[in-house]
Amino acid sequence: MTFWHFFFKNTRKKLLPQEIENIEPKETLLIKNSNDLNNIYITINKEINLYELEELCDSVGWVRRPIKKVKTALDNSFVTVCLLEKQKQRNLLIGFARATSDHSFNATIWDVVIHPNFQSKGLGKALMNELIKELRYKDISTITLFADPQVLNFYRTLGFMSDPDGVKGMFWYPL
Repeated sequence: MTFWHFFFKNTRKKLLPQEIENIEPKETLLIKNSNDLNNIYITINKEINLYELEELCDSVGWVRRPIKKVKTALDNSFVTVCLLEKQKQRNLLIGFARATSDHSFNATIWDVVIHPNFQSKGLGKALMNELIKELRYKDISTITLFADPQVLNFYRTLGFMSDPDGVKGMFWYPL
């Protein structure tokens, strides 16, 4: 499997005062009952049902991960963003992304996923834009991610680019 290491091109050094918000848990209506979507909410740093998250990851064919490790990963994430479709009986998790960070300069985006029934509707872009906005609110200047070849263009349209210094990521895996 080939991964591409991407960097987000930051075009602004400082945020304007009116742009800075607290990164406390919040929920915002993203789409109000359109033709093919019910109410879609975007949430920041809210509690996540681990089993629903794994069902979402299963829906796109990701390898199943031990639930205890998923919880540890979420507990150590800097920012989490979810997309929820509000239904009469319950909220359905339809999108997710998270970022880890050194809390000062750098952040890395992980686990970007949109349920197949909700792909190609602009929700992935909304999810990523919200995550980037939250990272910028915390004055993170370098945002990286690893991408499979089939989604490179998606990330490029969001302002990500291959490492401008031509540095290729290196990985260490246990034998």
